[in-house]
Amino acid sequence: MVTGRFAEIDGVIAYIHEHMYDQLPLERLARYAGYSPYHFVRIFKERTGLSPLYYVSSHRLQRAKDMLLRTGLTVRDISLEIGQQSLGTFTSRFAARVGMSPAEFRNSVPYAGDQMSSLRKLRDWSFSYPISRMPSSVHGTVSAEAPVDGVILIGLFAKPIPEGLPLYGTLLSSLGHFHFEHVAPGTYYLLATSISWGTHTLDFLLPHTTLRTRSKTPIHVVPGSLVPHQPVTLHPPRLDDPPILISLPLLMNRFLNRIAVI
Repeated sequence: MVTGRFAEIDGVIAYIHEHMYDQLPLERLARYAGYSPYHFVRIFKERTGLSPLYYVSSHRLQRAKDMLLRTGLTVRDISLEIGQQSLGTFTSRFAARVGMSPAEFRNSVPYAGDQMSSLRKLRDWSFSYPISRMPSSVHGTVSAEAPVDGVILIGLFAKPIPEGLPLYGTLLSSLGHFHFEHVAPGTYYLLATSISWGTHTLDFLLPHTTLRTRSKTPIHVVPGSLVPHQPVTLHPPRLDDPPILISLPLLMNRFLNRIAVI
């Protein structure tokens, strides 16, 4: 399916997924696309938000998450499967981008459903935010292409991919308004996903099919300047969407701990 500008990138993305465990240097990908490396990087990044090699490494980490939960392979074997020769490097990169070590992620299955159960038991966790027009606020509305009956996780990230802990993040119990106050000056990317109440644990530990959205352009918070209203729409996964690497139960747990002290 054609998903936007530079539709020829669709073929490259499909090629990447078919050859995920091969060596995929930039020159090979650019040659497949029929562009010079410089031009290929430019249009790939404009289409996906990520450089080609960062896109590849992100999906390899996503494959690692899958193997941790769906196979009995050791962490070392999984690191080798995705082309990472150094176990230490794999472990540190995984922890930085998922939010926990590979072993912790594998062992999180028995507890992941607890966060969803705790959220569903809350009686009042949709906070009412006034529409602030302060320069340090980022606000907007979330809509969706399909019905949403569950929790929406939304955050401001340093990169156009949901990895690592968001710099600012929260959970919503319904579509509608969101608001972040006291946002430090900088450049951010807005990303969100939704988890239905009936979702099986593995399906939100490995969120391949959840509704999601991301800002195609960065949000700039500049001292003294107002940030425009940010309307975003949750949609089914698209070919050029980055994987959701951050552990969603980890974000749920941080939210529950935060509201417990309010």
